[in-house]
Amino acid sequence: MEQEVPVIIHDHDPVNPVKEPHGESFIPEQLKEISETLSDAFSRFKESESYDLLLKSADKAKEYIAKNPVQALLYTLGAGAFFGFLFRRKH
Repeated sequence: MEQEVPVIIHDHDPVNPVKEPHGESFIPEQLKEISETLSDAFSRFKESESYDLLLKSADKAKEYIAKNPVQALLYTLGAGAFFGFLFRRKH
């Protein structure tokens, strides 16, 4: 089953184009600066000893969870209950 789809080609400019406010021209430059700053900070962090320590700690945590899944689950439930009571809303 074939259908014909109408195609409309506009070869003229829109009648009322939306003009950008002048204040928005600074946003992309600011975002670019923030992005570069964060990228540099993350690159320095990846090269630091703290990053290696963090990776080793994550590996140790994975090994512990693999060896002791029930204890890890109970610790997680306990931590969740603790933070739940700590941050609960009081009506």
